[in-house]
Amino acid sequence: MPTGFPDFRLGSVLATSFTGTLSERHGDAVERIPTPHRLVDWLAVNGLAVDSCTTAQLDRARELRESIHVAATASALQDALPASAVQVINDCSVQGRAAAILTPEGERRWRLSSASRVEDALSVIAADAISIIAGERDGKLALCASPTCRAAFFDTSQSRTRKWCDMNTCGNRQKKARFKANQRKNLRAAE
Repeated sequence: MPTGFPDFRLGSVLATSFTGTLSERHGDAVERIPTPHRLVDWLAVNGLAVDSCTTAQLDRARELRESIHVAATASALQDALPASAVQVINDCSVQGRAAAILTPEGERRWRLSSASRVEDALSVIAADAISIIAGERDGKLALCASPTCRAAFFDTSQSRTRKWCDMNTCGNRQKKARFKANQRKNLRAAE
């Protein structure tokens, strides 16, 4: 991947991974798909390869990303889903012509109608968002405990009590901060 761009934060759930292309929403926001080509990169990494992307398609992708984030956040908080977010998700879902295919290994893959159809890829992401927000999958939507992140994530842990969107970033950062605070406290107590 090109240098100069932040790494992608990949998860096992397509829709919430997509919302993670904008992280640290309540701190110093990090845009992980700043250019059309970067969206092409993200889609390829997630099995939705397209040949190209226009600025208008990138704008539509970001609109979908934010709509999924808003709807997933509302769902995690058990609030009413915002009508405008639902409309964007539904519009993106019906605009694509992707098809699920079964591989010889027994895995599901997506076939886009043509290699340059970003709309097909967005429809797959929107459909994934619909399935998790509608409660069709085993798990629950939750919000990251990091005050600067607050990303929506899909918790599939056995106890459904996960706190962090990603243990390697937000969870690790919080644990380090707690460790350093305890070290300072112990140093002051020793003085």
